[in-house]
Amino acid sequence: MSTSEHVALVEELVGLVERRVVDPLEILFGSDEQVGPVRERLRIEAEVWAAQLLGRDDALAVRTAARLIAAVFPGDDLFDPPEEWWRTAFGRVVARRVGHPGREAVPFATAGAMLGITRQGVHDLVKRAKLDRHPDGGVTTQSIRERLNQPQERYAARRDHH
Repeated sequence: MSTSEHVALVEELVGLVERRVVDPLEILFGSDEQVGPVRERLRIEAEVWAAQLLGRDDALAVRTAARLIAAVFPGDDLFDPPEEWWRTAFGRVVARRVGHPGREAVPFATAGAMLGITRQGVHDLVKRAKLDRHPDGGVTTQSIRERLNQPQERYAARRDHH
């Protein structure tokens, strides 16, 4: 986990929870006075959530992601964020730790959004057996998660000194 990744995730979580949970409470209560302590506590909790999401404990990361998604994206329907959500700090960590919550497979376009590549790139990875095609269509979220969690190869520029 990099410090910049942690900081970006904390800031995003604070903003997301403020907009989706705290601001509506302020509207309902009619003043900031009663939610002020909640805002203060939110900063501390966001630090903890970010550490849990980025930490080594997979089960804790999955539980934390599930709690946050349930709180900030409530609804009776399956959580199905727009493709641009996967480019957010929270979306990227959910893709790595959970895959797509509640889905065994996703369409190629969604897989591309989760991986940060084009739909054609997903087709190429499926063709090369780097991602698994789901029998019912699309790509398995498990193979996307595995791909995101592979160590990234780094190619250094080589100089030939002859």
